Amino acid sequence: MNSKSITFLLFLSVCLIWGTTWFAMELALRSIPPIFATALRFLLAAPLLALLAKVFKQPLLFPKGKRQWLLIVALMYFAIPFTLMIYGEQFISSGLASIIFANMPVAVMLMSGLFLGLQLARHQVFGLLTAVISLCLILGSEMQVGGKDYLLGTLSLGLAVAIHAVMYVLVQKYCQEIQVLTYNAIPCLVASLFLFAVSALGETVHLDAFTRESVAAVVYLGCIASVGGIVAYFKLGQVSTPFQASICFLIFPVIALLISAYINDNMLSRQSLILMLPLLFGVLLTKAPKPLFKWRSALHTPSH
Repeated sequence: MNSKSITFLLFLSVCLIWGTTWFAMELALRSIPPIFATALRFLLAAPLLALLAKVFKQPLLFPKGKRQWLLIVALMYFAIPFTLMIYGEQFISSGLASIIFANMPVAVMLMSGLFLGLQLARHQVFGLLTAVISLCLILGSEMQVGGKDYLLGTLSLGLAVAIHAVMYVLVQKYCQEIQVLTYNAIPCLVASLFLFAVSALGETVHLDAFTRESVAAVVYLGCIASVGGIVAYFKLGQVSTPFQASICFLIFPVIALLISAYINDNMLSRQSLILMLPLLFGVLLTKAPKPLFKWRSALHTPSH
């Protein structure tokens, strides 16, 4: 198999995994409380990630001087935001949840400017504003139909995106040398144990009420989404440019919307679907490399 075929398969895998993750969370919630479901998800993922770390000869523990980040990552990257995601899906559709999360590159770009002093190019600023305005209009349109519950779900997903973006930027600044499986394996286990404790204090869990489809959804989230998605996206980043890999953020919301529409007959309004175009275009602009626009401007500069 040639490199182009491998890149395409990795790209397709990431889009399909991320696109189906949101419906899997929706299924899990049908009989499993959100905190307990997230704890189970990470408990399943942790040993598989640890096994992969051993196979790829990546350390399980964070390096000396960075050990405190293990707990920070476990709580602020895994436990809290992933719980907010699945909690928010109790109130909004899986398709709308995926649209909110598709703005992750925009949030990361914004946080990079705030925390790392990243200078944004004009096309990135334009893309950021376009995506944010489009998302606000979509949410405003959907909330007119969904009411207060939509607001709660939207705030939960929005907070999860913001926390993830801040953590991404901080890790880039302080823990860039930590390898991807090291970053995921033990923190997943710690997050799982923390969430089981929180669930025991705040949720009523009836194991006999769990349905097969909800259990299967959690297994999918733990084994495929949390492990396969990480490995596939990491490998995609190795064989393609960051810009090419980021196009996944434009595809997976469409997949999630199609699944939601087909299975649940839950479709966004026509106005929201139209607004998806400028939103995805804005997300694309934030990740477009600066040399691309310099090259284009050079083509249109008259010679003397």
